[in-house]
Amino acid sequence: MGYWGYFVVGRGERPLTELDALAGAEGMALRDEAPGGWQVWEYPSSGGDIGSMNALAQETGAPALFGYVMDSDCVVVEAAAPESGAWTTCLARAAMAGYLAAGDGGLTLEDYFLEPGDAAERAVAWAAEAGHEVNAGSLVDVLTADADPLAENIFFRLLDRLGVVPL
Repeated sequence: MGYWGYFVVGRGERPLTELDALAGAEGMALRDEAPGGWQVWEYPSSGGDIGSMNALAQETGAPALFGYVMDSDCVVVEAAAPESGAWTTCLARAAMAGYLAAGDGGLTLEDYFLEPGDAAERAVAWAAEAGHEVNAGSLVDVLTADADPLAENIFFRLLDRLGVVPL
């Protein structure tokens, strides 16, 4: 059985767990810190309300990103920034398609998530708002990768490519 839970990424002068936007996520643990005030928090959970990354972006005045890891197979990525807005995509798309096919809704990846090229464009704007210049092509490579063997690895590769937390 793999990992189920959230990674919360944001920038702030104080711990993100002290912010109103994450008040409902008790038990978060600091996973990593990076230059520029970037923080990565972990919230192991297969359910529950972690809060709103839109609210986190507004409260910090900086881009924020959530990664929800599903059994180490795939990751739902939700991102927001005060100026460029919110977007959602997934990592390990084939595995995510399997989860969706197992559901009763009949919905597909395209019903929920941006295509890799569109997600890369939104990620470039997100990174620019964070003060980082990134290459859309290198993001597409990550957005189309399969889990290797853990989807968490793809998520942290995405953070590296966004210029947030180096590998």
